[in-house]
Formats: sequence, structure tokens, C-alpha cells
Amino acid sequence: MKDRGSRHEEDVVLLLNKGKQGITHLIFGRTGIIILLLAIQIVLLVLAFVKLQELYFSSAVLLSLVVALVEISRKGNPTVKLSWVLLTMAVPVFAIPFYILVNADLGHRLAHFRLREIDRETVKYAPPRPDLREELAQQDPGAAQLAAYLEKRAGYPLYKNSDAKYFPLGEDMFEEVLQQLEKARNFIFMEYFIIEEGYMWGRILSVLERKIKEGVEVRVLYDGTCAVTKVPYQYPQELQKLGIQCKMYAPLRPMVSTHYNNRDHRKILVVDGRVAFTGGINLADEYINRRVLHGHWKDTAVMVSGEAVRGFTLMFLRMWNVDSRRVDNYERYLGASFPVEAPGYILPYGDRPFDEELVGETVYMDILNRARRYVHITTPYLIVDNELLTALTYAAKRGVEVVLIVPAIPDKKYVYALNQTYYRDLIEAGVELREYTPGFIHAKMFVSDDTTAVVGSINLDYRSLYLHFECAALLYGCAAVADVERDFQETREKSRQITLEDCRRRKLIWRLLGWILRPLAPLM
Repeated sequence: MKDRGSRHEEDVVLLLNKGKQGITHLIFGRTGIIILLLAIQIVLLVLAFVKLQELYFSSAVLLSLVVALVEISRKGNPTVKLSWVLLTMAVPVFAIPFYILVNADLGHRLAHFRLREIDRETVKYAPPRPDLREELAQQDPGAAQLAAYLEKRAGYPLYKNSDAKYFPLGEDMFEEVLQQLEKARNFIFMEYFIIEEGYMWGRILSVLERKIKEGVEVRVLYDGTCAVTKVPYQYPQELQKLGIQCKMYAPLRPMVSTHYNNRDHRKILVVDGRVAFTGGINLADEYINRRVLHGHWKDTAVMVSGEAVRGFTLMFLRMWNVDSRRVDNYERYLGASFPVEAPGYILPYGDRPFDEELVGETVYMDILNRARRYVHITTPYLIVDNELLTALTYAAKRGVEVVLIVPAIPDKKYVYALNQTYYRDLIEAGVELREYTPGFIHAKMFVSDDTTAVVGSINLDYRSLYLHFECAALLYGCAAVADVERDFQETREKSRQITLEDCRRRKLIWRLLGWILRPLAPLM
């Protein structure tokens, strides 16, 4: 006879297997119906514009000209403006209806207003720290100015009495996550872009269900795109049967909306307000190399402990409540802190597509502009705007060692072709460009001058920098900065340097694809 623990594990396995979605489920299930209804609405929009062209001979030309004039005069990124102008001129029948839809921006206006309300409700839990900024300014005035920007313009304060532990691989983080989940006594908050059924999520889910029975509050938030292929559409209800509070952010619904364009790309795990994890690692088996998709999967994460955990707790709660009108019990989760003695400063920060400040890009550019000796970077995607490209090349031209590692084995072929369109400009400016030959590098990491590091979810591409909810930990003077740099050097040794000759030898088809896609990159 099986004991209770064995039956419990079988129940969890049954729950995991219950939602396995093959192609038949995708086509004929709820997700397939929603996609069909969305497609019908898109076709109707295009047909309506075609009809408009038939009624008015020059409507397409006139509307394309209007789009060009509006884009030139409005505030915004020049590259994005150019993409819209080219697209509407080339294929107005398809592009203009979507231009109108995107700029009406009905999809996320309500979410934007709600986030502002939540900011006001929680601002007292993120008070300014001028004392810490003054202290930091004695060591590094530039770093203190960056902290001032993040605090005053974006609402993310600086923390001390905090520590960070760096994980060079997903497997390393996973083991620590399991240990920290077992220690949970009060609450567990999880916010991930991807949750996929398999070994990794199954192990975590087993612990979560046990913790629920011990009286621990568990909340899980994941992006709605997971319902397409990763988990069943009704998965939140399945988890709620286990006692887990669960939500999808922006689930797919049968209505065309720009809301789907802004995804929750964050990776946050908070345990009791005592420790928090962030980085590039989602909850799927390829992130811990239990499943091989594109060679060896290289990813990184950091575990923050001490007072800085409050920053990640606050980010989670704000996102959790964006679709709720009720006021959460913020004091319960943010009222206490757990200081630790450690050198340095930690600044958890996020980026939101609704805000005027481009926080993620600004932090990266600030590091590049202030660097004296080196900036070492890893990113899976390299699709940058002119400002960031200028910052990368200028740093190299003024003598800073700029080394950039990207994947040798891509997860998306068209992105790989786009990545390569930037190679020549970077190499000619003096940037050392390398491809991670063992496989796919998904890590989003900056490290500079042995003092500063960023580990988080923010890629060097338009979607991450402009359209997604993102997060990261900025480390200054922490012991973990040396660990980040050490891992970078080990990764550098496993990567092949790309030369101008390599650029010239690229197949013509890939060069053509890249240059065709590059003007449209901001809209992809």
C-alpha cells in the first residue's frame, strides 16, 4: 500500500499531465477558438480599410502621409518612427489599421491608471534614501547619480544591509530555490514569464503544495502567453484547487487589443520577504538543461537577501494587483525587513511599458557611459536602437574594453539574422563580439570595472527595452560582482570571437533577411 507522500506526489504528477497540450488541443481547444476569433477581427479590419481605398482613390497615400507627419512631429524613438513610416508606405492596407489600433492604445490605458493608483498606495514602503545616496557619492558620484535617477524618476530606492549570491547556471539556482522554498514560513510570491509543465515546475509544485498545508500563503503570477503551448488555459483554476492563488497576466481573449503587446517578462521569486531571486531563468526544463533545445542553455540569476528584498516584494505586489480594485494588505508583506551585514549596495528596479522613463535602457547606457576600464555584457538578443548602439560604440572608441557575448545557436532564426546586422558596426568601433559556441546564452548581464553589475530579465532588444514589464538587480560594491565577472571570463573562453572576415563570409540569404527585417525590428 502506498503511503500518503507517494499518493501526494502522484496527485501532483496527475495535475501536471492533465494539461498536456498537443497540436489537437491547440487547434480545437479554447486557445484555438480565441486565435480564430482574433484572426477574424484582423481580417475585418483589413477588409474595412480595403473598402475605404475603393471609395476614396487616394486614401492610402493621404493616410500614409498623415502617419509620416504625425510620427515626425511626435516625441519618441526615431528608429520606431522610421519603422512605422516605411511600413505604412509599403503596405498601407495592412499597416494603417494597426497603426491606428496601436496608437489608440486602448489595451493598456486602464492598466496604466491602476498601476498609478497602486504606486500611491505603496509609496510609503519605498521611501527615499538620501542618506545612502550621500554615502555612495563619497565612493562613486556617478553611481550615486544613477541611484538618484532610479529613485526620483522611477520610484526605486537604494538599499544597504543586503547581500547577493550569484548563480552562473540555471541548475545552480534551481537547487537554491528548492532549499529556500522549504524554509518558507509566511508567504511565497512567484512571477514568471514562462511556467511550463515538466521536471523543474513539478519539483517546485510539490514543495508549494506541502507549504500550503503548513499554512504558507502562495501566489503565482505568469504571463498569459503560456496558455498557448505551455500550460492549459484553465491552469490557474487547477492550481487554486491546491490552495495556490494564481493569475495570468494579459490572458488571450477573443478581442483585438494592444494589451497583448505588453508582456510580463519578469522573473521574481520572493520567500517571506527574506530572500528574492531574479535573472533570466524561467520555470521550464531547458533553463536547467534537463531538456536540450539549442545546445547548452547558459543562463544566470541572483539571490538577494536583506533589506533589498523589499524592492522585489513591492514589484510583485504592484503587478499582482494591477487587475484588482481591492487594496492589498501591504503591511503584512512589506512591514518587516531582514537586514544582513554585507558590503555594498543593491538597487532592485523594474521597467514598465506605460511609463515615460526607459529605465532598463537608461541603466545600461549609464554603465556604458561611466565605465573607465571595461564593460562586459551577455544577451540573447541584439536588436538595439541608435542611442544604445552609439553608447556601445562610443565606449569602445574611447578605450573602454567592451565585450559582448551572444548565442552561436539561436532560438529564433530571424532574430539571429537581425543580431548579425549590428556586428560590423560594433566590430569596426572596437567592440569585441563573441558567440557562445556550446549553445544558447539567455543570460542578461552587465558587469563593469569590478564595482558594478546588473543581473535581470532585460534583453538588448526593442521588446524588452520598450514593450515589456522587466526587472533587475543593480549591484554596487557587492562581493557578488566579482563572481559575475569571473563567470563572464569563463564564458568568454567558451565563445568564439567574430571578425569582419566572418561578417563578409555570411551567407547572402541571411544578410538579405537581416537587412529586410532591420527597419521593422522595433515593431516585431
